[in-house]
Amino acid sequence: MHSLFVDKLMTYDGRQLSSLWAYKNFAVQGDSIIAFRGPCDVKITEMVDQEDVQAGAFIYSEEMVHFIIEHFDMDLEKTVTRQRLLMAIMRDILCGVGAPRQLRRVGDDLYLGERKASVSIATLTPVSSMIHTGVNISSRNTPVPAIGLEDMAIEPVIFAQKVMAAYCEEMENITKARCKVRGVG
Repeated sequence: MHSLFVDKLMTYDGRQLSSLWAYKNFAVQGDSIIAFRGPCDVKITEMVDQEDVQAGAFIYSEEMVHFIIEHFDMDLEKTVTRQRLLMAIMRDILCGVGAPRQLRRVGDDLYLGERKASVSIATLTPVSSMIHTGVNISSRNTPVPAIGLEDMAIEPVIFAQKVMAAYCEEMENITKARCKVRGVG
């Protein structure tokens, strides 16, 4: 599992959820987690979540830390499970660096009270499975009540690096666990 923090502001607009995005843009080939900072502005035409499309919702944040994960397998249920694991990792890290313990994971999102801290989606491409998760840095001008890393005095780059390291370690440990047991029966 490869990881990279891109030290360049980029807008997440939904088009990043395309196969080989990390390879085409950063020469990172294979399973990967890429993080970067920047706005989030996903129009209805680029939205993957059809429930949000039907509701006419849109996704916007002045600034987020974004994570794009790509695994080269085609199991959406496994990808959603990985997405939930990612969110649990994020909650643990946030609480470990100063976020209030009341921060909670609800499905694939993080909340403090009714204020939303994240957006996330899992999907398939023709050759891989992908996850996008954005965690608000700024909570200003969002379409729903929000909380951001600035509100919790958490440094975004350090947070992103900790998340990437923890996610890569989990994936490596899962692979090792899968490869150390004998079959029964």
